[in-house]
Amino acid sequence: MLMLITLILVVFGLIMVFSASYYYSISQDGNAYSYLIRHGAWVVLGLVAMYFGATIDYRLYNNKKFAYLALGGSVFLLVMVLTPLGTTINGATRWIDIGPITLMPGEIAKLGGIFFVAWFLGSDIDKIKSIKSGMLPLIGVMVVLAGLIVKQPNLSTAITVCGIIGAMMLVAGMRWFYFYCVAGAGVAGILSILLFMKDSYWYTRLTAFTDPFADPLDTGYQAVQSLLALGSGGLFGVGLGKSVQKNLYLPEPQNDFILAIIGEELGLVGVLCLIVVYCLFIWRGVHIAINAPNQFGMLLASGMVLMVAIQVILNIAVVTSSMPATGINLPFISYGGNALLIFMFSAGVLVNISRHEPKNTGVE
Repeated sequence: MLMLITLILVVFGLIMVFSASYYYSISQDGNAYSYLIRHGAWVVLGLVAMYFGATIDYRLYNNKKFAYLALGGSVFLLVMVLTPLGTTINGATRWIDIGPITLMPGEIAKLGGIFFVAWFLGSDIDKIKSIKSGMLPLIGVMVVLAGLIVKQPNLSTAITVCGIIGAMMLVAGMRWFYFYCVAGAGVAGILSILLFMKDSYWYTRLTAFTDPFADPLDTGYQAVQSLLALGSGGLFGVGLGKSVQKNLYLPEPQNDFILAIIGEELGLVGVLCLIVVYCLFIWRGVHIAINAPNQFGMLLASGMVLMVAIQVILNIAVVTSSMPATGINLPFISYGGNALLIFMFSAGVLVNISRHEPKNTGVE
């Protein structure tokens, strides 16, 4: 069922990427099908990644060498993106070009963090009850990864990484009190920016979403165009392929704001149907985590489901101007090879974990 849900999301994403990118593709490449072809190629590679994730025994990842390699590799790439090797687009440095392939270290860091935390706590679940040997090392990992990602700058990916690691710690048994302490520190940091750094870049990014129509041609432009698209769609939408906002009004509509085009073309009903499919994916993922045969499998499945759930929530928040507009893709739907490969590989790993569930669990 999880495989079927994943394929439904991927195929729907392929359709919507073509619809959303049609005019933008003509404008950029002179070919209406360029983004469809590229995204289709990534889908094929994603199917290969999902196959490997589903066939390689997930227990092979449960070792110290792999955990440190995953985390160390993520940190190394995040450092490299801040050097002259990094590629800057629209004021953000989030990519490393390697020939025809572009790496996004922020996306890779999510998976690296999940593998490390699953191994770290999976070997001894009681570690999370110790501040010194359990919580502090993971908070350190969270700070290092998020700090490097914020430097790009990429606030939403940093929030996603912190959310995944923090939620995995809760799943492992961390007391809510400590979670509130860490969250309180984050809130304090945001408040310090709002109170004492009013001329900074971050102050503008953190406040522009509260009233995007106050500056509709600059800081609020994307949010305004997104809200216009969602509002134009109404209940049932204007029809597949008939979006107006994708006609060079909403910047790169096939990427982070593709949900706005879905809302415009398919309406509120279409968006709600998509959310239901995501809920089904999360439900099956939670089922797999609960029935995993060991702590490592439970934490690994939990981390991958949390990654999808958190990104869906953040993307909806960005598109509806409920949080600052920053790059966060819609899982399995948005254009982007790195994220699609990671999500499809993660879905494969979830399927692999489900194959090792104990029989006769009492849950059909």
